[in-house]
Amino acid sequence: MNLYQYFRDQIVRIVEDLAASGELPGPLDTARVAVEPPRQTGHGDITTNAAMVLSKPTGLKPHDLAAVLAERLKGIEAVMETEIAGPGFINLSLEPAFWHRQLKEIVETGPAYGDSEMGRGESVNVEYVSANPTGPLHVAHARGAVVGDALASLLEKAGYNVTREYYVNDAGAQVDALARSAYLRYREALGEEIKDIPEGFYPGEYLIPVGEALAKRDGDQWRDVDEDAWLPEIRSFAVAMMMDGVREDLASLGVEPGVFTSESVLVEKGTVDAVIKHLEDKGLIYTGVLEPPKGKAPDDWEPRPQKLFKSSEFGDELDRPVKKSDGSWTYFATDMAYHLDKFQRGFKTMIDVWGADHGGYVKRMKAAVEAVTDGDGVLEVKLCQMVHLKKGGKPVRMSKRAGTFVTLRYLINEVGRDVVRFMMLTRKNDSQMEFDLEKALEQSRDNPVFYVHYAHARCRSVMRNAAEQLGDKKIAPEALAGADLGLLTDTAELSVIKVMAAWPRMVENAAEVHEPHRVAYYLNDLATLFHALWNKGNDDARLRFFQSDNEGLTLARLALVQGVATVITSGLQVFGVSPVEEL
Repeated sequence: MNLYQYFRDQIVRIVEDLAASGELPGPLDTARVAVEPPRQTGHGDITTNAAMVLSKPTGLKPHDLAAVLAERLKGIEAVMETEIAGPGFINLSLEPAFWHRQLKEIVETGPAYGDSEMGRGESVNVEYVSANPTGPLHVAHARGAVVGDALASLLEKAGYNVTREYYVNDAGAQVDALARSAYLRYREALGEEIKDIPEGFYPGEYLIPVGEALAKRDGDQWRDVDEDAWLPEIRSFAVAMMMDGVREDLASLGVEPGVFTSESVLVEKGTVDAVIKHLEDKGLIYTGVLEPPKGKAPDDWEPRPQKLFKSSEFGDELDRPVKKSDGSWTYFATDMAYHLDKFQRGFKTMIDVWGADHGGYVKRMKAAVEAVTDGDGVLEVKLCQMVHLKKGGKPVRMSKRAGTFVTLRYLINEVGRDVVRFMMLTRKNDSQMEFDLEKALEQSRDNPVFYVHYAHARCRSVMRNAAEQLGDKKIAPEALAGADLGLLTDTAELSVIKVMAAWPRMVENAAEVHEPHRVAYYLNDLATLFHALWNKGNDDARLRFFQSDNEGLTLARLALVQGVATVITSGLQVFGVSPVEEL
């Protein structure tokens, strides 16, 4: 249960009842009424702005309206005390029994605690990674992969029907360059000496196995034939091998897109022609000459008549070309077709996770989605900033095999999949990140991965000891849910419960703004409180989880420990990270 939504519903009902009885003018618009945690400790358990936002329509001063509402709010079950703060905020303090009921719900529900129906099954497409199939995935791809995958899981937990998608950019100049690079390695596999890799080709040694595989399959069939003959075949072969590697890389990170969509297939099916025709019929395509923009001209600007999309009518800075000088479609044109394809598959809400180097592309794609869907589709783009990989404070050197980047496989081999996933979510996606391989493995308070895992490991250690002393039956979740939780009265115990009870709100809020990194902050806060409670027990034997002379209190505290483990597990599931049993 999102307890903040519960109390908001109660407050809105009271306002509506007051309006219906004539004690307040009505009807009143309660859309802006909010219930949140107080910003400062000591200001109750929850706070509402109801008097502030309803003051003007009621004609009452905020403080006077707050006095009326505060008196009525005392009648809500579990409200122990109300207080008017500042100009008219109302703070509510809740009975300990209310928090005990939240703990009972957590223990009974298990890791599904926090599941929400907020999304009401709405279909959402989350497209992420979508790296060109021209080489292994690298560290920057890792961040986008983790952010996209965690966001998809977060939306699923919030009640959305999510499709994870990967767009295969297998058309255009970059895959032709891949084919030519693979052809060099093919000739090399046949015994020809290849000295220098020409500029514009992919130099990485990862293409050597591609050339060897092609030579093994086809022999010298392509050695002395014209490029027009071998290019399509080798392009297809190389892309397929690269995508096999991409899938393996993603799987090693725990990422498995449900849909792979091919750019070349969209082009072959005439999808691009269809979207351009659709825009032409709407008067949104014309032939014109773009003025050179101020400063550095973008790559797609040419001083010649060309087909342009009126993206400036939808918030973009200028109109955009859809056809190149050689008659082929621009990447923008195929991207328009791809997003229309998503929309036609039932996705009104589309979320794309891109690298920060694509930031200049966002406005035109938002414009395109609005145009091709007649305003019914919504595109949100999450830009992932650079990851600066270090080891012991020094930059990690790029491998010769990769060519010009540090591979995802290297990163996973160094620290493990779960560390990679968690660390990539400790900063907001649009903030640059420094990832130090040694610090990521440190067992210290400064390492959020360790700190959260350590909290869970401590919980599991307590529960293993409890099983030995009390037996499995007494500490089963259903048994602990029936313990006398009213015995949990220490402020440190109640503080932990209050943070756990905020998990459903965290899920909904993070899902609403598409920010999975908030979960990392939340888990760190919960771990901090639990470690503090643990340390408090070390200093005061009366607060230890096991009380040899009071089994009832022991069981109540074990329920608290089980609750912490449950909520941490629930949060780590969003991240695709496995909770550790011991450290």
